[in-house]
Amino acid sequence: MQGPPPPVEKVPFSVIKEFDLVDEKKTAIREVALPKPKVKRLICKGCNENENMTLAFFQDYGITDRNALATIMGNIKQESMFVPNICEGGSRTSYHNCGRGYGLIQWTSANRYYGLGDFAKKYEGNPSSLHTQLRYLTNEVQWQRIKDNMKVPGKSIDRYMNYAYSWIGWGIHGARTSYAYDYAQRMITVEV
Repeated sequence: MQGPPPPVEKVPFSVIKEFDLVDEKKTAIREVALPKPKVKRLICKGCNENENMTLAFFQDYGITDRNALATIMGNIKQESMFVPNICEGGSRTSYHNCGRGYGLIQWTSANRYYGLGDFAKKYEGNPSSLHTQLRYLTNEVQWQRIKDNMKVPGKSIDRYMNYAYSWIGWGIHGARTSYAYDYAQRMITVEV
């Protein structure tokens, strides 16, 4: 009795052999890339570039639940309106000219604010840029404590908002929950 056949090795392209039937000594081999499989993603209809870049970042990070993503988005909107170079109070300035209460989630405490600057310096990023701030955000200990909960699908926005409190530690709740519900409604699934 024979076992199952060995697994087929996947290759990133298919090989098509073309033979010249007149002169069998000529052979051409052409490599054809296989089409990439379609992936379902959420995008935010009517959102700006920073909002959609943030949404894509967190999906690439492994968060797929609409409510979890909407909760993250609602919190960032409440804190900064997705403006990475915003200082507490609303002025737009560089990281070095702010002092505290800066960026996407308004890093206010000294260790979090200076942590952003140290992270940017260490990884040669700009502390005033969206990309650097998203990377820093997901490396902070506050995020690390809740990330696994945010990756579990099927919870309500209110439940995810409870996790988000220990991440952001907001002093004023504001409209963050309303924003989250709005984002959940505006997100649509597309194949890319």
